[in-house]
Amino acid sequence: MDRAHDVQEISLVGTTLRLRVDGAQYEVDILKHSKRLAAASPEQRAKFEVSPSGYGIHWPEVDEDLSIDGLIGIKRLSPLAQLRQ
Repeated sequence: MDRAHDVQEISLVGTTLRLRVDGAQYEVDILKHSKRLAAASPEQRAKFEVSPSGYGIHWPEVDEDLSIDGLIGIKRLSPLAQLRQ
């Protein structure tokens, strides 16, 4: 399976999500992406899983999923749209 992204590091400091993805550093304000995650406790935010495909991050205790593309501002065609081209 091809990975969408190589996620090397994820950490949360307050409401700032720090990511190292594909060799680049990003800082994202989670308030802009997820009110549910922003309202979660630090303990809930600390428990996350990166999808095997490298496409997204899942917080099981918060029941929240965010795409890496959305967090770092990349827009791609969906796999279905790519097949139609």
